[in-house]
Amino acid sequence: MHISQRLILLIVILFASLRATAQPAELVPAPVDVKMQPKREFRGVWIATVVNIDWPTNSKSPSDKQKQELINILNSHQETGINAVMLQVRPAADAFYAKSREPWSKYLTGKQGQGPTPAYDPLEFAIAEAHKRGMELHAWFNPYRATFDGNFAALSPQHITKIKPEWFFTYGGIKTFNPGLPEVRDYIVQVILDVVDNYDIDGVHMDDYFYPYPIAGQKINDDATFKQYGEGYDNIKDWRRHNVDLLIHMIADSVHAHDPNIKFGISPFGIWANKTQNEEGSETNGGSSYYENYADTRKWVQEGWIDYINPQLYWQIGNRAADFQKLLNWWGDNTFGRHLYIGQAAYRINERKVLAFKNPSQLPQQIQLIRDNPRVQGSVYFSSNSLTSNPLGFTDSLRDNYYQYPALPPVMLWRDSIPPNAPQQLTAKAIGRSVSLKWLTPTQAKDEEPVYGYVIYRFDDGEKINVDNPKNILKIKYDAALGYDDNTVVKGKTYFYVVTALDRMKNESERSPTIAVTVP
Repeated sequence: MHISQRLILLIVILFASLRATAQPAELVPAPVDVKMQPKREFRGVWIATVVNIDWPTNSKSPSDKQKQELINILNSHQETGINAVMLQVRPAADAFYAKSREPWSKYLTGKQGQGPTPAYDPLEFAIAEAHKRGMELHAWFNPYRATFDGNFAALSPQHITKIKPEWFFTYGGIKTFNPGLPEVRDYIVQVILDVVDNYDIDGVHMDDYFYPYPIAGQKINDDATFKQYGEGYDNIKDWRRHNVDLLIHMIADSVHAHDPNIKFGISPFGIWANKTQNEEGSETNGGSSYYENYADTRKWVQEGWIDYINPQLYWQIGNRAADFQKLLNWWGDNTFGRHLYIGQAAYRINERKVLAFKNPSQLPQQIQLIRDNPRVQGSVYFSSNSLTSNPLGFTDSLRDNYYQYPALPPVMLWRDSIPPNAPQQLTAKAIGRSVSLKWLTPTQAKDEEPVYGYVIYRFDDGEKINVDNPKNILKIKYDAALGYDDNTVVKGKTYFYVVTALDRMKNESERSPTIAVTVP
């Protein structure tokens, strides 16, 4: 995320105070559009592990407490209507997963290289729990950051900075991979493929830390690398951009070659370039990923290397330097057929100096602008604690209004456009105060992909059978079990059910025949 180390520490302090003295939430008079809510929408949240921002809140707590804390977080997000989590699994060349070539993160256990006690695999656990709740899990990697602080003495002997010190430069007091080295690019790709090959993730997700953000008086020490590998480039800045391009293209090709069902997305700083810098840029006046991070994020979408882009639009509507609405429209005009999810700054509600976000309608109005733009497919919120703490009642507004009904993630037709076939022989039987639904596996789809899950719809007596309206979704199920028990029925009522099948990329089948049942 584009927040400084100082700001991260302030956020940690603020969240700690929120936990200690919970404030009563004000209810938000959210201006909700009465038209039908979208059935397909990406509703994500970042779960940050660096300096224990979101999880685990105590790196020294035993595994059972960490697991329960994550379950509580996911339960909260499920109730809010979130359908995807971006879990930070590699904060600083370290790991929140067991099948890694890098040492365990100190943010997991308090000491880098030390595994959790009792032993468990946090990523494997998180994936299973997210999928149980109808949520995708995208593994969030920090590609180039090797340390978050200057305490190099505390690094594990197995940390890559100790094994390959020549791969790094120090900038702003922390160690960063040198993106100009081919062996660095190869290594980062292999780190990501460890997760792609060993875990049932839905996406590979990267944030905005490419070349480091400029710091006054600091210089990136890569002149020798430029001299060695910069042939054909007169300008070191263009060469740096080329280095990042190479990595993104390599990751895209590698991830999709190893598993075509895994999505690859990036969350850059919200401004690609200002129009004063580049005629293709936005009508803004701020820092930019192209010129500051040497990250040509627009190119990655244009070339089709990434499946979604998730720019961090952490400014209010009408901001003079970076107007949320202008940036939203600019990114909408530069999607090149890929998905666009907007990073929204729920954390800014807790900032004392930003009065615009103290207005309880600021973020809801942003959601409305997002939904009014047909080229935008959803939102991701920074960060988890900013939703679970319900600042200004914003989370209530999501749960009760904007995310009142479930939503499937948007389809990616360039990855997979063939849906499964419909479930067969649906039956429904009233048993006590529940209805037991059972069906048979669909016949094999044209692409021979197995069924990944099902969507159960329920309609009241006399209601039109319309699977396009999400209010009729009873359950989105990410497992292949051939049944579901509806425990929310009312005695004496008649219900109508249909079921559809989903594949791994969330393409949906035609609906099954309708089955009716009366609860005695």
